[in-house]
Amino acid sequence: MTPEIWLLAGGAFAAGLIDAVVGGGGLIQVPLLLAVFPNTPIALLFGTNKLASIVGTGGASWQYARSLDVPWKLAMPAALAALPGSGLGAAAVSFLPPASVRPLVFVLLLVVGLYTWLKPDFGHLQGHGRIQRHRGWVAALLGFALGFYDGFFGPGTGSFLIFGMVALFGLDMLHASASAKFVNVATNLAALIYFASTGSVLWQVGLIMAVANFAGGQVGAHLSLKHGSRFVRVALLVIVGILLAKIGRDLLVT
Repeated sequence: MTPEIWLLAGGAFAAGLIDAVVGGGGLIQVPLLLAVFPNTPIALLFGTNKLASIVGTGGASWQYARSLDVPWKLAMPAALAALPGSGLGAAAVSFLPPASVRPLVFVLLLVVGLYTWLKPDFGHLQGHGRIQRHRGWVAALLGFALGFYDGFFGPGTGSFLIFGMVALFGLDMLHASASAKFVNVATNLAALIYFASTGSVLWQVGLIMAVANFAGGQVGAHLSLKHGSRFVRVALLVIVGILLAKIGRDLLVT
């Protein structure tokens, strides 16, 4: 393999590891693809990113399902609703530029980060969430809304999912992260179907990255299962901080 492919494989491994814990692997994979293929249409690179991501996220989801008592009554409605939500979000891009939501996303991420940081025990233990009735329907609404967001804009989807699962349903960070993985699989699947149907996937590159992403996802899931909710909390704060820095820079530049 060429040095560029090795670089992409290494980045995909790191992205898979991060995605398996709190999401945010696209922060690594997409810039790397843009750097290695600067003259390639952006849709091809996004489709390739989704191919690698869905394999890694799917593998991490499988490992969580084997090792944890996943709250399926919350995870499944959220994942199923995220599928159409992601498709509608992708369709909405033609009506409203995604960059227009950057200020709102910045504020929401700041709230998530500050709340998680100022409450050290937030998501540390399973407890009673705010929602006690119709939890499946509320989970579906959360999945649909964040699926739409993921299809429309994307950054921070995993962080918002984990925060929502903890705040609304009282899950600990580890179980919230596991549940979020199944929603991520659904949103990645919807996006991949769209990109593949339009021929916007570099299959050879994407499959190499998918293998590396899968390996990274297995390591990330293992670390989360071994170190528990406090590890996920720290990773969440790091990713939210990076996202705030990136979106803040984009706001200043534009």
